[in-house]
Amino acid sequence: MKVAKKKDVVERVPFCAVLEEKSIALFNVGGAYYAIDSTCTHMGGPLCQGTLRGDVVQCPWQGSRFDVKSGKVVRGPAEKPVKQYKVQVDGEDIEVTE
Repeated sequence: MKVAKKKDVVERVPFCAVLEEKSIALFNVGGAYYAIDSTCTHMGGPLCQGTLRGDVVQCPWQGSRFDVKSGKVVRGPAEKPVKQYKVQVDGEDIEVTE
């Protein structure tokens, strides 16, 4: 499902998108695109509004950090990973699937 245009997902700036009524966070890391659930597994903070350093996003609420490539927790307080989605680029469109 198309969720964004390439021009909208700026390198190193998290992007908020919706996939089938779910909030997801899109990332452009060195020209590669990644998508994870936007809801932090600790207290529900919006990861798409977090800070991206390298390939790690930090939750703006409690500081949990997640690897945007895998969804795994890099640093707590979160203990559970977030869901990672498959991303495909079709021309200028970014498509995400579960």
